Amino acid sequence: MGKLLPLVMGVLWLYAVWRFVWPLSAPWATRLVLALVLLLAAQYHQITGRYFGTLASPELPQPVLIALAWVFGVFFLLALLLLLRDVLGVLLWLPWRGAGRFVLQAPAVRLAVGALALVLSTVGVWQAVRVPYVKTIAVTIPGLPSAFDGYRLVQLTDLHASRLLPEAWQAAVVARTNRLDPDLIVITGDLADGTPQARAADVAPLARLRARDGVIAIPGNHEYYADYVHWMSAYRALGLTMLENAHVLISHEGRTLAVAGLTDRQAGAFGLLKPDLGAALKGIPEGVPVILLEHRPGDAVRNAQAGVALQLSGHTHGGQILGLHWITQWANGGFVSGLYRVGGMTLYVSNGTGLWNGLALRLGRPSEITQIVLRAP
Repeated sequence: MGKLLPLVMGVLWLYAVWRFVWPLSAPWATRLVLALVLLLAAQYHQITGRYFGTLASPELPQPVLIALAWVFGVFFLLALLLLLRDVLGVLLWLPWRGAGRFVLQAPAVRLAVGALALVLSTVGVWQAVRVPYVKTIAVTIPGLPSAFDGYRLVQLTDLHASRLLPEAWQAAVVARTNRLDPDLIVITGDLADGTPQARAADVAPLARLRARDGVIAIPGNHEYYADYVHWMSAYRALGLTMLENAHVLISHEGRTLAVAGLTDRQAGAFGLLKPDLGAALKGIPEGVPVILLEHRPGDAVRNAQAGVALQLSGHTHGGQILGLHWITQWANGGFVSGLYRVGGMTLYVSNGTGLWNGLALRLGRPSEITQIVLRAP
């Protein structure tokens, strides 16, 4: 992604200059300055990654990151809206040439597209950085013992503790989660961006998570980008039970429920422990329902065939932008957001509690703290 990203952003920049900047009725110097500003916005990731930390975690103050996210959002949405306008114009041109010409060439339409990009970026960044609301769903699990009927677990995922979502934001998520008084809390990967040393204060609030049966977590792909081994130690020091191709058994009134967790496929690039479903399920007594935590949802069919009752995943952020979520869905085996029935298994893909600072936009795909109520048939 690191090598492809500047190329994609460069193409979008050329398109925005060609279809928006150059046709403006403004002095050439003004248009040149606007083109340069959009170029800096297009190369936001490369600039912050090279001079202010890494691509995964630029070390800049939160207000600066929010401002940069907004500027990048304006550029990104402007390019997409221009493309949408041009497609609509061509489609209208075929039966109604005058209407197509108006959409493609009218200065009023061009300025409206620019204004809409400004507004949508403002809304999108606010949606990205606000503390998520609670979303409650009920899931019926075949074979669930009656002792676990009404069992409440909270799923957090993609917290991405960073300079964008720092200690105060994480503490607010923890407080909102604890107010639900859950039986179990699970975190399905991508807890932080940056090194354990840089993020020590930002992840500290996770130690205050409280649930009757504890807090269970798994790694996501972002855990591997900066010192995976020490991140696992740091999370365990915070009181999190980290499942790396392993499981735990939870007992209530003499009945049992299993929670298993996998590592992420990114492990292979670093010579670390790859996901192993067999190892995670090994030793679970026959007939015990299994909840599987896997960061990515793409292997749901395989997991269903292995007898998993409920899979909880994140990673997709719900696609972040309505319409563009179809691309994310295609890249994740057809799964992007919400409940799915996969064979005899239920899959839930959370929109994510936080997100990566590199695309701090949410439009129509809100973040969430997910409360899941288990029901026996």
